[in-house]
Amino acid sequence: MGSASVLLSDVEIDKVNELCLALDDPNSLEEDMGVVLMDMRLSLRDGDGKRGHRWPQKRKRSFRSAGSSQSFRLSETLKKSQLWTSVVLVTLVQGQDLPLDTQGGQLFVRFKLGEQRYKSKNHCKVANPQWRERFTFNQFLDSPEILEVELWSKEGRRTEECLGTCEVDLSRIPFDQRQLFTHTLDQGRGRLVFLLTLKTCSGVSISDLCAAPLDEPQERQNQLDNYCLKKSLKTLHDVGYLQVKVIKATDLLAADLNGKSDPFCVLELGNDRLQTHTIYKNLNPEWNKVFTFPVKDIHDVLVVTILDDDGDKAPDFLGKVAIPLLSIRRGQQVTLSLKKEDLGGLSKGSITLELDVIFNPVRASIRTFQPRERRFVEENPKFSKKALARNVLRVQTMCRAIILTLQYIKSCFQWESVQRSLLAFLVFVVTVWYWEFYMLPLFLVLLILRNYLWIRSGRVSQDLENVVFVDEDEDDEKESERKGLMDKIHMVQETIIMLQNLLGEIACFGERIKNTFNWSVPFLSSLAVLVFVIATVLTYYIPLRYIVLLWGINKFTKKLRNPYSIDNNEVLDFLTRVPSDVQKVQYSEMRVSRKKKIL
Repeated sequence: MGSASVLLSDVEIDKVNELCLALDDPNSLEEDMGVVLMDMRLSLRDGDGKRGHRWPQKRKRSFRSAGSSQSFRLSETLKKSQLWTSVVLVTLVQGQDLPLDTQGGQLFVRFKLGEQRYKSKNHCKVANPQWRERFTFNQFLDSPEILEVELWSKEGRRTEECLGTCEVDLSRIPFDQRQLFTHTLDQGRGRLVFLLTLKTCSGVSISDLCAAPLDEPQERQNQLDNYCLKKSLKTLHDVGYLQVKVIKATDLLAADLNGKSDPFCVLELGNDRLQTHTIYKNLNPEWNKVFTFPVKDIHDVLVVTILDDDGDKAPDFLGKVAIPLLSIRRGQQVTLSLKKEDLGGLSKGSITLELDVIFNPVRASIRTFQPRERRFVEENPKFSKKALARNVLRVQTMCRAIILTLQYIKSCFQWESVQRSLLAFLVFVVTVWYWEFYMLPLFLVLLILRNYLWIRSGRVSQDLENVVFVDEDEDDEKESERKGLMDKIHMVQETIIMLQNLLGEIACFGERIKNTFNWSVPFLSSLAVLVFVIATVLTYYIPLRYIVLLWGINKFTKKLRNPYSIDNNEVLDFLTRVPSDVQKVQYSEMRVSRKKKIL
């Protein structure tokens, strides 16, 4: 909306200066952009002080445009330009003595901090449900200090009832100290048990192109030292550092009646969001901004979305791209074609970015086998015929491959080909006679390496042209739920949605196993090779019964050693990082050819 500058030499030290700054934007035709009233205090840095000087307790002043009934999407967009200073880690453990007014139904918990909302998984109605889920909130300078916790009951698809609430004052929580809360819900309707940790955050910033942090040799060396192998076991949650230069976009859609757009760019990494300024009346904007993010999971995907600023109305979508962090080539400038909102097809225009990521492979590998961070609460899924058809086709493709494999094995028993059956028989006899368990991970290592050699030699390509991807209808996305329908119709619709999601999960599971072995993500395939090699060595020197015994002891004593630990499955957590075939299409780079740019 505009910018202003302050000359620090005119600011008195150790005194609160009340300033009135006139806003200005060279890209805008508006003569009066308004003013910003702010209090500024300039102080000398106090060594190791973390919080420094506290501001006097004053009522915050804000100037907003008319339209308090703006959509939630616009409200979030206005928040995205802020920089967070700390993060709040919440682990929902369990409920105690919760009310069971009716049989059936489900329970879930909602957390709210400002505009950030999380919803836990649904749990069947029991007096003492166990959730064991972790959520991460970003805390801003002007964000509220109250964390709201709500317990909800759900009956069917539409009926939801709040059973109780409680609040936590974050201003009283010390940094870097995990605290256990057992809060009694209002009206004495049970208790919720959760852990809470407040941590300082560094690594997030917005700057001009001329002041990119990693362009400074000393800063780059500091980041390389911070994520070097020697420091692998320090601060395991800090996996890496991402720098994104948002340079420009070209040939965007015209969203306004005058044939122009007012584009701005939103960057999302997990639940972290930052945005550029708006460039008015331009289809070829140049932002020239640099954004940095702390990387908490190297398998996250950077989503860059271009929106049209419509003032009080919700912004219009112009295009987006999705870039997996593991696909980033350090310091290389790329021009990517914009895609539609579901990332399934091309939109109009392109965006030019320069990406650089530094991460510690050991911390990234450890994080791979931990539960993935949950996304902010999303709307209830809606039925889509095309999504259902796509998931059915994906399952059919996997089932067809399994059936062909079984038919091949069956043909060996039936001696349809004497040479093949004889070879299979000899392999079977030798394998069973000399079988040792270490041969299993060794076989998996050889299978991955074989696919790697085939890909390197060109015998197997990773073309995505044959992957089935059907765009969602705009009617499906904009379809609103009608009132007055019969309950039976809602029950049928909920069943179909459950079937649609189930088919999608089955297809994703099979495709992720396949993509682990075909080097779709080299980091994950290399990590799988490393794990299988380690498993090969361990099972070679240590008898299987001892390994199974140690595993059982660990599982039985895990809760005794850490009663608030989060249940997880390392294999499933690893597979969630492997993209499915649909995600490979969504994350694939569609670069603009030089010939097209010249034309």
